[in-house]
Amino acid sequence: MDLLIIAVVGLLAIAGATQISDRVRVAPALLLLAVGIVVGFLPVVPAIEVEPEIILEGILPPLLYATAVGISTINFRRELASVVVLAILLVIVSAAVIGGVLTLVIPGLSSAWAIAVGAVLSPTDAVAISIARRLGVSQRIITVLEGEGLLNDATALVVLSSASTAATAGAVTVSGVVEGFAASVLVALAVGWAVGELTLHLRARITDASVDTVVSFTIPFLAAIPAEHMGGSGLVAAVIAGLVTGHRGPRVLPPDHRIAGQETWHTAELVLEGFIFLIMGLQFFGIVEEVLAEGPSITTAVWLAVLAGGLTVLVRAAVVAPMLAWLRRRDERYATRWEEMSESVQAFEGRCSAIARGDIPDDMQIPWDRSRRGLRRRINRALRLHRLPTSPERSRRRASQAVDRLRRRSADVEYYRDEPLGLREGAVIAWAGMRGAVTLAAAQTLPASAPNRSFLLLIAILVAAGSLIVQGLTLPWVVKVVKPSMEGPADEEERSELLRLLIIAAKGVVAERDDERDGALPGAAGGSAAIIEHDDPAAPERAAAGSALELSSSRRGGAATGIIPQSTSALAAHILRRGDGEDASAGRRAEPARTGGSEESGRDAAARREFAAATRRMTLDMIRAQREALLDAGELGLYSAGSIEYALKRLDYEEVMLTARPQ
Repeated sequence: MDLLIIAVVGLLAIAGATQISDRVRVAPALLLLAVGIVVGFLPVVPAIEVEPEIILEGILPPLLYATAVGISTINFRRELASVVVLAILLVIVSAAVIGGVLTLVIPGLSSAWAIAVGAVLSPTDAVAISIARRLGVSQRIITVLEGEGLLNDATALVVLSSASTAATAGAVTVSGVVEGFAASVLVALAVGWAVGELTLHLRARITDASVDTVVSFTIPFLAAIPAEHMGGSGLVAAVIAGLVTGHRGPRVLPPDHRIAGQETWHTAELVLEGFIFLIMGLQFFGIVEEVLAEGPSITTAVWLAVLAGGLTVLVRAAVVAPMLAWLRRRDERYATRWEEMSESVQAFEGRCSAIARGDIPDDMQIPWDRSRRGLRRRINRALRLHRLPTSPERSRRRASQAVDRLRRRSADVEYYRDEPLGLREGAVIAWAGMRGAVTLAAAQTLPASAPNRSFLLLIAILVAAGSLIVQGLTLPWVVKVVKPSMEGPADEEERSELLRLLIIAAKGVVAERDDERDGALPGAAGGSAAIIEHDDPAAPERAAAGSALELSSSRRGGAATGIIPQSTSALAAHILRRGDGEDASAGRRAEPARTGGSEESGRDAAARREFAAATRRMTLDMIRAQREALLDAGELGLYSAGSIEYALKRLDYEEVMLTARPQ
């Protein structure tokens, strides 16, 4: 009963902190940490100690999985270099520097135990992401912080395990640590990918959205547990499974499954993250009590925590600054090379497009350029695809893949150019490196043989709590002062391009329908596809893309200039009415009767049912074609992740509404 009461009170505290966080302008995690500390010091509340395995094995895998599912895989790929620097190199450097300083200031602390403490203090916490997202910083900053938070936990735990082994057994070498880390990551990659793919195929066969959500809750553990038993990192395996699910899920899972899973996982993420910080605060009293009984003094722990916390910020800034300089030079070099190769790339793309269409002029060659002879050789070798002893289908497929790679590279260059990471963005990235629950959980894995274990635990929790409070409360001020690039409103040019993409997808469905009917549509010259182009000359794009973006009827002089459907359903109905040559009165007869209308005949009712069924079929075909077009464009990085996600969500909701209707 006591455990049940604690759980209920904890849930109410999480809900209350989340609800009032916007009013008091403080992150929910900080409010819950403060509540936990206050409650922990109440005389009626005993000292609380939570096993670290509960956090490391029970809470972190689903949290990291949920973050990985929601992250844009194309942006994660683009920021992989910076993520590797922050998640691996920075963790190792921080552990070494902090360990070296602690060896000098704490008498009797060996270098191995000092590096172990440094590893405990190295990983950052995901709370910075929620704070930064609330402040509206650019998506590129968010992606870097998310990617770092997904992978640095595993690096810190590997360094901690190696340092603890060296301190107790003294048989650890640098090469052994590197080999162990590489093996751990490789095992996690294999297990995480396999679990992600297998569970997706399983979930695709589940017909009930609630059952699918239940199965999704097991995925992070299905990835983490085998990976740990095979010597890999369970956290990295959960992350990889989440990346695979997030990338492939929209193509494999039904929309109602995805919508139900997203809402449920959002709630689970809120609860799990809240309990972590609540537990952090509740454990503070017990750790302080142990230090008071065993020593050294609390004052010594405080100033050592201040020293270690300052070192984490300084080391992070020292790594972030050269990383940004290197990224800036790399991005400029990419842009320059791409511009220099524009002529060759255009010729290559044209040739590959011709191969994909089956129209291959034999005399087409790439112009010679000594400065780019390697590129010329590779391109001309690729241009000989049609001469290879392969099937025409394979040649066309390879040519299409080559065009996609070119478009992806072009989009990458544009992404780096439009959203550069300068000193202002670097200041936010450096200051957002807060420590949190992982630090406390990792500190509790220190073996009992560690010298002054409770004292080291107190230092760790003081660093974590201090960074959350100081950096978390001042991050809005830092953003206001340094003024980094912010996430602005949707780009109108991108919006127009996205609408044109959806038009093409809708036209494809209409063209297929015309082909099935042998192109003979009475009363509609040029087929149904012409209706999309000419129905509303003022806004043709909006007529085909109403399901993906918020649209309103276009009016000129107070009167509607044409029928601009507000959804794909309305568009399909309009095409069918016009394409079938119905006049206005026939169209009205096919529509549902309004209140006060005359009683319809049996023929009209049958025609209305047939018309509704045809509209539904065409609408579903359009929605699915538009979704495939959006996913293809998203994989190439042609549009921002936010725009793609928003359009996909609108399509999902409309398809759910259509499929939920009675047959």
